[in-house]
Amino acid sequence: MSAFKHVIRNEAELREILGYAGKAAQNKVIPEIDAICRAFIEKSPFVLLGSTDANGGLDVSPKGDPAGFVQVMDSQTLLIPDRPGNRRGDTLSNILQNPHVGLLFLVPGRSETLRVNGTAQIVRDEDVRERFIMQGKVPMFVIAVTVKEVFFHCTKCVVRSGLWLSEHEHDALVSLGEAIVKHAKLDISIEEADAMVAEEEQTELY
Repeated sequence: MSAFKHVIRNEAELREILGYAGKAAQNKVIPEIDAICRAFIEKSPFVLLGSTDANGGLDVSPKGDPAGFVQVMDSQTLLIPDRPGNRRGDTLSNILQNPHVGLLFLVPGRSETLRVNGTAQIVRDEDVRERFIMQGKVPMFVIAVTVKEVFFHCTKCVVRSGLWLSEHEHDALVSLGEAIVKHAKLDISIEEADAMVAEEEQTELY
């Protein structure tokens, strides 16, 4: 039972209201990384990786490094280093259960985004991992994505959000340390948690 009075229940009802995409939107999807997409990926320092487990549980994980950190191995294959995190391994675990993934690439200052859909593997080949050495450290894993669909997303959502405008004010937000203390119910002070976050940013990036 929904708490809402009017909920779309089927494709026909959706299309009656939404309509259909025009020719450009319908035909813009390509099955590989071409020169235009490669150039965008090489300028991107940040990508969101969406995955699901066997039961449909969803996760979107941010990945970031200097621009071009996602390497185009060939027109059908992307390589993404898996840098140190909190060892939850949500994305990695999901890939083992369901290899289908979605990627969203952003380039600072640009309003368009690039979407890639495909399937992923967790790679341990030494020569592949060594392609991603940073600060003398080799990632434990590389996520290899076999590309199925690639397309640019229109600029409207980024323009509406003012994503790259510098005048946004964020001082009203609590610190990450405070959020962790409250959500994880840790028996440490907010100051201690903030110090831990700051230390990890300095010592555990790679």
